[in-house]
Amino acid sequence: MELRCIWEHNGNDSLLYSGNYIGAFTRGASIETTIQKMRTEIHSYLTWLGKDIPNITGIEVIQEKESDLQIKDADTEVIFDSEREPLSKDEYFELKSIALKSAYDFEMLYHLIPDKDKSVIKPRNTFYGIIPATAYEMIEHTKCVNPYYFGEIGVKADTNGGLPECRKAGFDILEQRSDFLDNIVYRGSFGEEWSLKKVIRRFIWHDRIHAKAMWRMACKTFGNRAVENIFKFEI
Repeated sequence: MELRCIWEHNGNDSLLYSGNYIGAFTRGASIETTIQKMRTEIHSYLTWLGKDIPNITGIEVIQEKESDLQIKDADTEVIFDSEREPLSKDEYFELKSIALKSAYDFEMLYHLIPDKDKSVIKPRNTFYGIIPATAYEMIEHTKCVNPYYFGEIGVKADTNGGLPECRKAGFDILEQRSDFLDNIVYRGSFGEEWSLKKVIRRFIWHDRIHAKAMWRMACKTFGNRAVENIFKFEI
């Protein structure tokens, strides 16, 4: 099969998103670097989901977005062309199930960390402030995007409960709308375009960024075998 990808970039800094597998992505200092990483990312992603690994015959960039944002720190604004189209019930519930599995697995990873406030990672400034370094900081940061992402499509969500609970509660509120499968495109904060499908993709993408950071932090802080590699990230 051929992977269809979306390329967002700022100068030499690049984010490459899979159009075939929602939330799968790579980052790098060039488009060539991100393309080289993509097969490994898809292998990790599908192993995590327990799905068969396809024979990837090629990688095609089907959409490009030049951005002024800090791509190197995972700032992003792109909306995929496919994220403007209405959703079927089957597609929605499949994507929702991945977003909820991601939240449950993220929280499971968090609970496996021996000391939630210990980390050898040094603080670093990003566009949103100091990068989360401890497991506790990472899960709190990840929970905080729940009201933000849902809010961009007019859903009043919160951070009550654990990560899976607050994310599921947001979906429950969303599903009370009769038109939620229309996948309406909204003009959100800073003029950025959002849709339901983009929100789901952003949840999974954001989880993968910080789950990988949490797992790698745990390996460096507590030892390589101290915490299970729940998301099946490449070592």
